Amino acid sequence: MRSVLTSIWVWFAIGTLIVLWVPVMLVARVVDRDPAHYYTGYTLRIVGRLFTYVNPFWDVTLEGPFPENPRRPYVVVCNHFSQADPPIISRVPWEMKWVAKKQLFDLPVAGWLLHLSGDISVDRRRKKSRAQVLTTARDYIAKQCSVMFFPEGTRSRDGRVHRFSDGAFRLAIEEGVPILPLAIDGTHEALPKNSIWFEPDPEPIRVRVLEPVETDGYSPDQARALQRHVRARIVRQVADWRGADLDTVDGRNGTDAAAVRWIDDGPDPSAEPVEKSSGEASVKPSSPSGASEPGR
Repeated sequence: MRSVLTSIWVWFAIGTLIVLWVPVMLVARVVDRDPAHYYTGYTLRIVGRLFTYVNPFWDVTLEGPFPENPRRPYVVVCNHFSQADPPIISRVPWEMKWVAKKQLFDLPVAGWLLHLSGDISVDRRRKKSRAQVLTTARDYIAKQCSVMFFPEGTRSRDGRVHRFSDGAFRLAIEEGVPILPLAIDGTHEALPKNSIWFEPDPEPIRVRVLEPVETDGYSPDQARALQRHVRARIVRQVADWRGADLDTVDGRNGTDAAAVRWIDDGPDPSAEPVEKSSGEASVKPSSPSGASEPGR
């Protein structure tokens, strides 16, 4: 019963905030002269943070190091456990444009806010849309605004970190900007996938900004090696929080992409490109149907 009452309150509060935030976003968009609509997007992140405060049972911890210059662009990547991830991650103190599935942009009212913020819509069924994501992301990077990807492409069903697509890592290499990894844990219990019910007694929710990974000296053909190393760092952080070994947290355990194989050393810029592993997403935006694509 407590879960039901908590969920009713939280969804009511979130719905109210969304409606109230429409005129705020309209004003922000009108007065925001930044070419990336940086301040409009940051205004949306503020309401995302407010979402996290209306649930009285959430204990959220956010840890740095945070970027010294919020206008230095990064390609930001994070594991994905729950619908709760975006508002929780909105607590980071800088703006970034999020890649999100088209269905969210089609929602009444909430979708309007995403459009106003300048976030990036992707229709994973359309090859042209997937390619356009990277084009739009390049434009934001050129305007000194970071972009945010969930490289798993969908939420984890079992609380483990699964395969990453390579597109965000190829983008960072081609644009000469660092990868900024984030790790999140606890949201898979707070709001499980395919559920609308908030758990009243979830584990603590934790977000950590990891050290950036420079991409200087890497060719686009080495995006897979870079992806596997960054993913391994995220897996290690989640495993450390849980007091577990890497294999327990790693959804790619037992494959060439297993975190234990990539955690100790970063990719060598002089190394040969890594061969594609069975089931691992294509590095190209025109990946086959069913491949993992970025999105919330």
